[in-house]
Amino acid sequence: MNKPDIDDYMDLFKRYGKDFGAAYLEPEDERFRFLFDQILRLLVQPSDFNLSLPEPFRTTAHRYLAGDEMTVAHMRIVENRHFMLSDLYDYVHLRQTMGGKPW
Repeated sequence: MNKPDIDDYMDLFKRYGKDFGAAYLEPEDERFRFLFDQILRLLVQPSDFNLSLPEPFRTTAHRYLAGDEMTVAHMRIVENRHFMLSDLYDYVHLRQTMGGKPW
């Protein structure tokens, strides 16, 4: 259960710009919708790294991909998707910077 790991997330975020932390301020476009989908698909994969992430990230991904009405409705709002991506980026980036240990 080694993949995805921290590098998989950081590599994916880096494709969309150096500092993803302010992405929630960006207007919606296809690349952020695609990134959101890619991130959710990483979050639902069983891996040691994913299990070390805060549960709300994983729960949201599972519920969204399963078609949970409330989660899909919540994530239909652009700002909510962008905030989730930004929060996940910040968490993963800090983990990478601080040596990868979960909090």
